[in-house]
Amino acid sequence: MELPVLSLGLVQAFLVCLARVAALVSTLPIIGTGSTPPVVKAMTAGLLALLLFPVVHPFIVLPDFSPVGLTVLVVTEAALGLMMGFLCQLIFLAVQVSGEVIGYKMGFAAANIFDPANNAQVSLLAQFQNVFAVLLFFTLRIDHLFLRALVASFRVLPPGHVDPAGGAPYLLGLFSHTFLLAVQLAAPILALLILVDVVLGVMSRVFPQLNAFIISFPLNIGIAFLVLGITLNLMAVLLQHEFFALEARFLHLFQAL
Repeated sequence: MELPVLSLGLVQAFLVCLARVAALVSTLPIIGTGSTPPVVKAMTAGLLALLLFPVVHPFIVLPDFSPVGLTVLVVTEAALGLMMGFLCQLIFLAVQVSGEVIGYKMGFAAANIFDPANNAQVSLLAQFQNVFAVLLFFTLRIDHLFLRALVASFRVLPPGHVDPAGGAPYLLGLFSHTFLLAVQLAAPILALLILVDVVLGVMSRVFPQLNAFIISFPLNIGIAFLVLGITLNLMAVLLQHEFFALEARFLHLFQAL
């Protein structure tokens, strides 16, 4: 039995496909985090590239087979994959920022744990909300959306027709929306905690014997957890809307590039 001989053009086309897929995989939740071994990331990217290559191969036309041209093309394709993953990372950034703000306000500023995904210390609330967002991400099958977006990206933006500089203004414009989402996620708890501080401040002036500082710690923690449980469905609705909006954002990104 003779194995088919791989041509140079076929190998180069697969490398271009692998560059875009690997860059996207490196930014996805769970798989692209720092706690995932590099071998697992490489195997996942390679497997996805092998599965998608027969579908996207007709769209990969390499005009230049020189090593320099291929290197520039691979870097450009990797930049596009990173931009696609960055759209998803902005949502998780908003989740983490809102968790950090809530944790600081309710008195959990010193109650930090090590997050292996980011290799940093994060608050308990930020870690809880991040895990909740990851579970919602896979429950809604948003990872399937990324696979469809990968195939669509090769059809809309074939290799060699990508200008990474064109997508930078669009991505920077999404930063303001990211902080707006963080405020929306944290607003119910922050509003009530600020109201509690105002009430305790008034009571401390009416009753000087009242130690508002000591009372505020258990009161803020209890109220924050209570409101968090009540508004968890609201958080899920906001995140679901953001995840479903990724499809339209992919189209805007492809048009910008």
